[in-house]
Amino acid sequence: VLAQIALWTDIESYPLGVHMLPKKLDEEVAASHLAKIGVKLTKLTPTQAEYLGLSAEGPFKPEHYRY
Repeated sequence: VLAQIALWTDIESYPLGVHMLPKKLDEEVAASHLAKIGVKLTKLTPTQAEYLGLSAEGPFKPEHYRY
């Protein structure tokens, strides 16, 4: 549903065709699933994010990674 909302509300970024959706969107869906089964997902601390070279908010997978 989140993908459908993104496609519907941001038509300039997604003209008619096949597109890769943002990793952030996929991670948001994954986090929702984890919460539903009772898993508590913690956030990265600024120190952890700096060490890993990531934003504390994600996306957490490298650009070459495909879901």
